[in-house]
Amino acid sequence: VQLVDSGGGLVQPGGSLKLSCAGTDFIFSAYYLNWVRQAPGKGREWVASISDTGKYTDYADSVKGRFTISRDNAKNTAYLQMNNLKPEDTATYYCAAGVPRATEYTFRGQGTQVTVSS
Repeated sequence: VQLVDSGGGLVQPGGSLKLSCAGTDFIFSAYYLNWVRQAPGKGREWVASISDTGKYTDYADSVKGRFTISRDNAKNTAYLQMNNLKPEDTATYYCAAGVPRATEYTFRGQGTQVTVSS
């Protein structure tokens, strides 16, 4: 299983970013996909999950209404659209394959850094 995260960067408060997660070497469409994040000096936080077909999504209260998780199984890729970003969203973001709402995953990407600052 390989997952490669990308799309992070520096953005001003109120801005937007779209993260991508490309999967290889496994049956991508058979797994729930998740995004988790870890801010400096803090524990890992679950952010969002999407079911194998994309029919069901779930979000942490801290991002609900601002972030949207999606997937394109034909492209073996998942996404996290992040709008109205806040400084407290600053973290390393990881995509991961497995059960929803977890913080520890065996199969996860290498992480992509998101920094929200003016």
